[in-house]
Amino acid sequence: MELIKELRSKQEEIEGLKSLVTNACEEKDMREMAAEELLEAVEVEKQLQHGLFRSLLPKDEADERDCILEVRAGTGGEEASLFAMDVFRMYEKYAHKNGWKFDVIDIMESAVKGYKEASGTISGPGAFGKLKFESGIHRVQRVPVTEKSGRVHTSAVSVAVLPQADEVDVQLRNEDLRIDTYRSGGAGGQSVNTTDSAVRITHIPTGTVVAIQDERSQHMNKAKALKVLRARLYEIERQRLHMDRSKLRSEQIGSGDRSERIRTYNFPQGRVTDHRVGITHHSITDVMEGENLDVFIDALLLQEEMDAIASFAA
Repeated sequence: MELIKELRSKQEEIEGLKSLVTNACEEKDMREMAAEELLEAVEVEKQLQHGLFRSLLPKDEADERDCILEVRAGTGGEEASLFAMDVFRMYEKYAHKNGWKFDVIDIMESAVKGYKEASGTISGPGAFGKLKFESGIHRVQRVPVTEKSGRVHTSAVSVAVLPQADEVDVQLRNEDLRIDTYRSGGAGGQSVNTTDSAVRITHIPTGTVVAIQDERSQHMNKAKALKVLRARLYEIERQRLHMDRSKLRSEQIGSGDRSERIRTYNFPQGRVTDHRVGITHHSITDVMEGENLDVFIDALLLQEEMDAIASFAA
């Protein structure tokens, strides 16, 4: 209401200035001054209209939530697992840069000490809202450390960012869960132990499976697995409810589906390109250090807002 009052007041001011500009009885200096003020007032009117549209757009209540980050090595073998580790660490550094808390949920190492799979929680105001468009396929082009001839390889990593859910959002019934315990495996080191501490939980109605083997305690692994399971089921329900609303966003900046290639990291040329907003950043080192991810994140959030305003105005 405050914005509407301000906008109406500015529109009245514009009408008054227009009449001054077109009034031949006024002195020339007065008309010129009014013309300058009119240009400024019209610009302010545009800003007020934009602000009013923004205030009326539907809010996604999940934007302010903490989130769960999942990174998986895709095509490219061991090189993909090394890049998965780089990407996981990139988001960890970005989280710390934003003053958020980053906790590892589970890491499954590869033979070359990369990450076959890794997951973590990012906790802080607006974490999911900032990172929600990072879901998808991240492609890397570089010379792998295992490559003798210096040939550039292309590999891929899938990223999923899910809003965290609690027991109020997703109620899990015991009869819907199958819980299996097994011995931790992996590439060696401390992740391998001699007790059945690893936990695999299957949500029978949806077929969703979560396996965690990070902790030595079966109880702690089960708690982590339930947290991830709730987040996945919550996201499934959110997608179902928001299908119509997100249709335009899906067409414009991607559905957030893990099968969609969203970004390419080209190390020989030192550039990172986001294919949804057509932006290329030429300091790949800064991006991998979590420094300049906002170049892409801010552009994606702006694109979402502009699409929403366009559909709202239409």
